[in-house]
Amino acid sequence: MLKALGYFIELLKGTGITARHFVVNMWFHTVNLVGIKTKRKGAVTIQYPEQKKELAARHRSLHRLMKREDGKPRCVACMLCATVCPAECIYIEAAEDPDLEIQKYPSIFVIDLKRCCFCGFCVEACPEDAIRMDTAKIDLAQTTPEDLVFGLDKLLK
Repeated sequence: MLKALGYFIELLKGTGITARHFVVNMWFHTVNLVGIKTKRKGAVTIQYPEQKKELAARHRSLHRLMKREDGKPRCVACMLCATVCPAECIYIEAAEDPDLEIQKYPSIFVIDLKRCCFCGFCVEACPEDAIRMDTAKIDLAQTTPEDLVFGLDKLLK
């Protein structure tokens, strides 16, 4: 009987804390919505997708490949990014470039985002600074799994 009473009291305390947070946050949210400025903003709710949260500068988002001045990818197909990738989601096929200064370029460069864990190891391993994860695109929802496989055309945009 005493245990049940203690449980009931703790349940009431938890419900009271939740109700207090709800009422206070709703009050400040309503006051701010009307246009009255307060020091406290109430609940931290972002009305996504109309409002987008500002991402940190070090945030790792969707991959992109950098281009040279002539429009070709900066990648020299050294395979370091594919080697270091723990998810093994990067596939590269190298081809000979007619420019002797470049030597190789990726004829096929594919990143499978279904497998990618967004660790950033590929960015750190690249000696040419050819791959980056600074697009600030975090809405990657697609209708089919094939849309999450990014080739050279999508990565160079």
